Order: sequence, then C-alpha cells, then structure tokens
Amino acid sequence: MAGERYDAVVVGSGPNGLAAAIELARHGLGVLVVEAAPAAGGAVRSGELTLPGFVHDLGSGIHPLGVASPCFRRWPLADFGLEWVHAAVPAAHPFDGGRAAVQARSLDETAAGLGEDGEAWRRLFAPFVERWDDFAEDVLRPVLRRPRHPLLLARFGSLALLPAATLARRRFRGEAARALFAGIAGHSILPLDRAGTAAVALVLGAAAHAGGWPAPRGGAQRLTDALAGYLASLGGEIVTGWRVANLDELPPARAILCDLTPRPFLAIAGERLPAAYRRRLAGWRYGPGAFKVDLALDGPIPWAAEECAGAGTVHLGGTLAEIAANEAAVGRGEVPERPFLLLSQHTGFDPSRAPAGKHTVWTYAHVPNGSTADVAPAIERQIERFAPGFRDRILARRVTTPADLEAANANLVGGDVAGGAQDLGQVLARPLAVPVPYRTPVRGLYLCSASTPPGGGVHGMCGFHAARAVLSDLFD
Repeated sequence: MAGERYDAVVVGSGPNGLAAAIELARHGLGVLVVEAAPAAGGAVRSGELTLPGFVHDLGSGIHPLGVASPCFRRWPLADFGLEWVHAAVPAAHPFDGGRAAVQARSLDETAAGLGEDGEAWRRLFAPFVERWDDFAEDVLRPVLRRPRHPLLLARFGSLALLPAATLARRRFRGEAARALFAGIAGHSILPLDRAGTAAVALVLGAAAHAGGWPAPRGGAQRLTDALAGYLASLGGEIVTGWRVANLDELPPARAILCDLTPRPFLAIAGERLPAAYRRRLAGWRYGPGAFKVDLALDGPIPWAAEECAGAGTVHLGGTLAEIAANEAAVGRGEVPERPFLLLSQHTGFDPSRAPAGKHTVWTYAHVPNGSTADVAPAIERQIERFAPGFRDRILARRVTTPADLEAANANLVGGDVAGGAQDLGQVLARPLAVPVPYRTPVRGLYLCSASTPPGGGVHGMCGFHAARAVLSDLFD
C-alpha cells in the first residue's frame, strides 16, 4: 500500500473523518481512511458491553445533530441501513416527589406542560424551530464566516452569549422550565454560569422540537456502518488497526486530513509544523471528562414520575440551582456527591437492543478531566433517587472511566468527549480564530476533528467543511 497514491488520506474514522472522506470521494477523489482501532467509528460504535444480546453504545447514544446534520441529510444513508427511531418524547427532567418536566417534540405540547412559563418557552424557541433548516445551516458552520441568514443568527447570538443559568432565570419564573432548560444546557459540559452555555441549550432545545432527539435503530454503530458503506460505494477505502505514529508512514497524497484533537495531532505531525502553530495547539484546553456506566436491566427503570418512562433522554440533577452548583464543582476540579447525569433508555423505543422484556441504560456523569474517582456508586444513587427500586433491576454493569475512554480513543483526552472545552474562547478560536480553521500552516495538511468548527456532537460537519476547504485549496 505504501507505493499507492491517493488524492487524500484521512487519519481517524470518527463521523468527522468519514464525512470528510465521503465529501472528497463524492467529488471523484481517491480517498484512504486509516484508523487505529480494530473497527471504524471512533466514539460512534456499539457492542455487547454487559451481557450477550444487550447492545450498548460505546460512546454517543442520542443524536439530535445527527438527524439534523446538513451533510447527513444530503447523503443517501438510508440506502446503507440507517434508520432513525424516536422515543415518545425527546427528554424528561424529574424532580423529587414524583414530578417531571417534559420536552416534547411539539413546541405547543411542551409549552402546555410548563404552565405559567409555557408562553415564555414558546417565544424563546419558536424563531429557531420555525426556521430550523436555515438556523442549523448557520450554527453548524465556522463562526467567522458570513452567515447566510444574518438576522436569524443575530437573534440567536444575542441570547447565546449569555450564561445558561442567567437566561433561564431571566426568561422563566417556575422551577420546572428553569430546570428543563438547565438540563439541556448541561450538554455543554461546562459550568452553567459561563458565557455562551445558553447556546447549547438553544440549539439542542430547538433541535428537539424541529427534528427530535433520535438514535439509529440497532445502535450508534448503524450510523458508522452507513457512512462507511456509502464511502465504499464511492470507491473510498478504510483500513483499521493502523496506528499512525508519524505522518511519514502514510502513502503519498496531495492532502492529509486528521480527525484528531490537538494532542494526538501534535504527536504525529509536530515536527512538520511551525513552532508558533505548535505552541498554539499545545495550549489547547480540554474540558471535563465523562464517567460512563452501561447497565443491563431485567425491566424498565421504575421512574417515580411516569412521564419519564416515554423519554429517550432523562436529565437527572434536580433544580437549576443544584445542577449549576454541581457543574460548577466539576469546573473547580471537584467530584460532586450527587452528579448531574445524562441518561438514555434506548430499549424503551428500540427493543431490538435487548432480549424480550429486558432493557439497557446508557448514562454518564461529568467529572474533572482525567479524574480517577469511582463515580459509579454516586451515579446509581442518583438514578435511585428518582426511580426507587431501580438497583433491584440491575443484571450487569459496565463502567468506563475517563482513562478507559482515552485508552480506547486517543482523541478523548482525560475523558473529554467534545474535542476540547467548548467555552466561548474555544468556540471563537477552534483551534485558531481564522476564517478557515481547518488549514494548518503546512500546505496539504488539515484538521477535521471536533476541535474545529462547529465543534462537538455527532454531525460530521467538521469533516464536511474541512473537505470543502481541501477541494477549494487543492482541487479546483
């Protein structure tokens, strides 16, 4: 293979690497993807982690930006086995005492359930839901490019720059709406008093109303398989089990695209890069880590609030004040006693993932980057808090620590699943504040990971935009 010549080589086969390869292959280029792991997919994979017949997602579990992705929607992934399935409601947020707030697919239904804050919820999200396609197109592009819908993006920007906790308190009077908003904002993996965290809640909240928070039927692996299948149909190649130690190992190509975050990228490309650029990348800040637990259950989670039973995702953390305090603790390097959890119960809407009558649970807590604390007992206590009797239904568990995540995927430094902290500074400069951040100073060498715009999430748009830069620079 070393003697073969490709137009482009992509290092890393996560959704961004595969998206980059597909976009290049769609334009007639010969593309090779090399992957260190035994299988393609990066953090978008599935497997029997607990017991035979129980399919768990190794990384990402729910994909609101996957179903919304402009490139995924453009490509015929359904022809290669991808089917999105939806829970009855995208998300629920339980409270002590058996109550819960619910984010339904319908904006009207959600508003009706929030009482005095219903109209405020509608006013906040309606502009972005009603023009979702235009909105998604702009927010999933590099920040420093001219927006295609400037008035809509200006409205978003006036809200998005606020801390999520501030926007929730300003817009809503009741605890239900405030906590529901805070739970969505928790996907930012940042303290909720940080500027810009409202952006995550606005984008993901609007996505829930516009297209839902679905998952691929049969597991996240089906999305990877569809991307890989489409790439193969275009003539692209994928080689797994190839851990690149130096870019010189790669076959000749006009373009090399790296689906790598800065630390592993520097490890294989550092000697080629100018000193000033190396220093900038060496200063890249990784965010908090994830401590993940997968469970096999002999029945559904016995939620005290029945509204949670039909939710694909459940945010566990109580009130806005409690969530904000716990996420702030993580930001200070502390492990909360009652961590905020993101939990998905896939078998509630995709029974193909477990034997008949059995269920899976996918959940993780935010912890300080690289934390070695055992958070599994606290995670189970937090679920038990809102679902008494839950622990009695556990058949098996699989714990994945931040170190485990990084060992399986070098991009997940310290357990950071977002490609680097997504605070305001690193959203505007991801990894540098330049119009085409995918380019490096070395001609023909590009970054296409979640450390480039638009950042974390399973959408492939980092790879798509990087590929467009390659086509413009080298093949027009």
